[in-house]
Amino acid sequence: MRYTTDWKDYALLDCADGHRLERWGDIILIRPDPQVIWSGRNHPLWIKAHARYQRSKSGGGAWESLRPMPEQWQISYGDLRFHVKPMGFKHTGLFPEQAVNWTYLNAQCAMRNAQLKVLNLFAYTGGATVACLAAGAHVTHVDASKGMVQRARENAALSGLADRPVRWMVDDCVKFAQREIRRGNTYDVILLDPPSYGRGPGGEVWQLADELQGFLQRCAQLLARDGMLLLNSYSAEFSPGVMEYLLGQTLVPQLGGAVSCTEIGLPVESTGRVLPCGNTAIWQGGGAC
Repeated sequence: MRYTTDWKDYALLDCADGHRLERWGDIILIRPDPQVIWSGRNHPLWIKAHARYQRSKSGGGAWESLRPMPEQWQISYGDLRFHVKPMGFKHTGLFPEQAVNWTYLNAQCAMRNAQLKVLNLFAYTGGATVACLAAGAHVTHVDASKGMVQRARENAALSGLADRPVRWMVDDCVKFAQREIRRGNTYDVILLDPPSYGRGPGGEVWQLADELQGFLQRCAQLLARDGMLLLNSYSAEFSPGVMEYLLGQTLVPQLGGAVSCTEIGLPVESTGRVLPCGNTAIWQGGGAC
């Protein structure tokens, strides 16, 4: 499992009884996590949280305020800065486990070429985008949510990267990729963090299990032969082995190269263990992963 120990402004303090106890800067939040099926709370800050997300029996849920806290605040990961806030469906606008991939992408972009063309699809609030911009890459950032793209722009500005070469696109990722194929455009790096289910700005429906293989085949047409594709998944039905097999079946026959896949996670401060938080599969041209 891959994880980072470089966070200073975030910590997974504890996890038990279906919930995480997390520190985001100076703010303590409690959020549900269906993987946390064990009991035994081991941290004193459970009783000092600022807010917790309460699931509703009818579906969805809402944040419950427990102590005064700002509506929005900033946290840093190295030189990168981000806005975070309690948002819908238990989110904060940032997935801290992805920091291990931000570090990897930043290093890859810096090592390969300062002018790399990066396509970030389902790009959310831009953690990977700002990591690549910081290394000198040219990034096309695509997400179906206008609000999330605006937050990504703000994160780039917070990180001092507002003047870097980036295209901010509010668009359906599948349709955007199809248009890029027709235009004959290619990219050195493609990043994918697709949801299990989603809707595009025009009401387009996305179902991960039904759409992913065909979408990867389109992405293969946009990739340079010596490029890289990084795929994230939080879906329980997509094990590391399934993701590695899927990339190997869709990319390697057309482009060669090699595939690897690992779990990513977050270290738990109270126990020293690592909580699994999803999988990342990587294809690299030239055979090196």
